[in-house]
Amino acid sequence: MVRRWVSASRLTVLLGEDDTYRHRPRYHEIVRRARDAGLAGASVWRGVEGYGVSSHIHTTRLLDLAERLPVLVMIIDDTARLRAFVETNADLLDSVIVALSPVEVFDGVRH
Repeated sequence: MVRRWVSASRLTVLLGEDDTYRHRPRYHEIVRRARDAGLAGASVWRGVEGYGVSSHIHTTRLLDLAERLPVLVMIIDDTARLRAFVETNADLLDSVIVALSPVEVFDGVRH
């Protein structure tokens, strides 16, 4: 197996853990749709602290504020496929922050 660096893109979606879409966690629906679209992979991370437009800090350090914690969904794939995913799922992504960045992925290729 030959390993090499491959150009790809990273789609980063920032939202709150209690953001919902049709009564389900929005991050879950994003991952489900990414899988259904055949994208290479998606992961979800829960933050320990953050703030948004309101500038109100949400943190796990204070029990009464341990809600609305930040969540990050990361999807890696080809740039064109990620752009198409965002356009196709605009209804799901309309109220969250979406960023697309170039990345290099260390990939294994069989010969």
